[in-house]
Amino acid sequence: MAQSATYRLANGVQIPVLGFGTILPAGPVTEQAVATAVKAGYRLFDTAAAYHNESSVGRGLQAALNSGQVTRGELFMSGKVWYQQRSYQATKQSFAETLAKLQLDYLDLYLIHWPANARWHQNWQALNAETWRALEDLYHAGQVRAIGVSNFSVAQLQALQTTATVLPQVNQIEYHPDFAQVAIAEYCQQHEIVVEAWRPFGGPESSVMQAPVIRQLAALYQKQPAQIILRWLLQKQIIPLPKSSNPAHAASNTEIFDFELTAAEMLQLDQLNRGTTSYDPETYHS
Repeated sequence: MAQSATYRLANGVQIPVLGFGTILPAGPVTEQAVATAVKAGYRLFDTAAAYHNESSVGRGLQAALNSGQVTRGELFMSGKVWYQQRSYQATKQSFAETLAKLQLDYLDLYLIHWPANARWHQNWQALNAETWRALEDLYHAGQVRAIGVSNFSVAQLQALQTTATVLPQVNQIEYHPDFAQVAIAEYCQQHEIVVEAWRPFGGPESSVMQAPVIRQLAALYQKQPAQIILRWLLQKQIIPLPKSSNPAHAASNTEIFDFELTAAEMLQLDQLNRGTTSYDPETYHS
C-alpha cells in the first residue's frame, strides 16, 4: 500500500487511505498548513463548518491549485454540517456556505457532524432523518459525490437506515488506542461503511503516545510514536485524519507505508484501549 492508495466507497467513489484534519486556528496558520499538506502528498482534506476556518482552508487549497501542484480532481474534499444547522433547509444553506468559503463547485464527501440523540431530543430520529434527506438531495443533484455521518452509534445508524434512500458511505468517529470504538467500527465495515478516525492520537488529556509499548515499537521500527499509531489504524482499514501546523510533523505523518506491524504488535496496541470518552454520541449535547 502507498500513500496514493484508496478505499472504494459503497457507491464506487475512491477515497484516500490517509487524510489531513483541519481543526486549526483560522487565518494564515491554516492556510499554510493546508498548502504544505498538499506538498506533502495529502489529497483528502477534512473540514467542517464548526471549525470556523473554512475560508482559510479554501485559501490554502486555492494556493495549491493555482500553483499547479494539484488539480481539483486529485483532491478529495470533505465537509460537515454542524448540529446547529440541523434540519432540511438549514443543512442545504450550510452546504452552500461551505462551498462558497472553500471556493469549490462541489464536495467529494459531506457528513452530518453529530447525531441528534434520545437524551436531548424526543424527536431525535426525525431530526436525523430530515438532515439526511438534505444530504441525499445534494447527492442526487451532483453537488457532492458521497455522503455520510460522523459520531453515529450503531443504534443511530440503524434508525437512520429505516428512512434513508441512500445509505451512509462513511462514519467518522473518535478512534485511537486510548478509545478504540471496536463495535461501531466493525459494524460499519460489515455494512460497507468506511470508517474515518478523528483525534487519532487521543485528546489533550491522553498520554497514549508515551505508552511504553508504542515507544518500544517506535524504537524497533525506527519510527515516531505518531507513525506507529497511524500504521495501527491503517492496518485496521480505518482512515486516520491527523492534523498539524508543523510542516515536519505533517510530512512525518505520511511516512507510514514502508513498514507493517505484526498481528501480535497490533494486539498489544489493542490492549491499550480504556474505552472512555467525553463524546458519547448517545449522551453528547448536540
